[in-house]
Amino acid sequence: MTFDKITEDGNLYAVRYDGDSDNILETLFDQWSDVIWLRTFFQEHSSDLKQYFAIENINEAIQDTLDDNEVLQRTILMLDVDDLNRVFRPLDNLSTGMNVLNKEKTRPRSSSRHVSWLRLYAIKLDDGKFLITGGAIKLTHKMEEREHTAAELRKLERVRNFLMAESVYDSISFDDYIELDSI
Repeated sequence: MTFDKITEDGNLYAVRYDGDSDNILETLFDQWSDVIWLRTFFQEHSSDLKQYFAIENINEAIQDTLDDNEVLQRTILMLDVDDLNRVFRPLDNLSTGMNVLNKEKTRPRSSSRHVSWLRLYAIKLDDGKFLITGGAIKLTHKMEEREHTAAELRKLERVRNFLMAESVYDSISFDDYIELDSI
């Protein structure tokens, strides 16, 4: 796996998994703007859409996702250090304090009638510096309830373990790793 710098200031990176032509952020933005992909997804998860969001019209879900994806793309790429710290939250809602390589999440402010189901997941390297590991359309309360969101938990852990195996524990050691990896 490699890491692509997303913002010029170097405070936002995204994982490029082995064998992938794009980093995960580009892949997610593409998926979440692909009407055919979204239609298939919402057909497969229509019961969750109805149960958790009371939405029966798949076209409505697609339009909400397209709108929220546009908002997310516009905002995530323009955030400064302080804003990144505000939008990313610990993955565990009950988490207190700072751990090494915290698992974090963010979602856009929804442009629709409900809370956005789009999520980006990231490792917090330090205050204001994040590494995006993946994302999902989260329609259930707990990530473990569905395979596609449980897979995101596994990716977070895989990337975290990779970083620790490479002695990356904060933004300084991450920058050192990036510099050495580019040689």
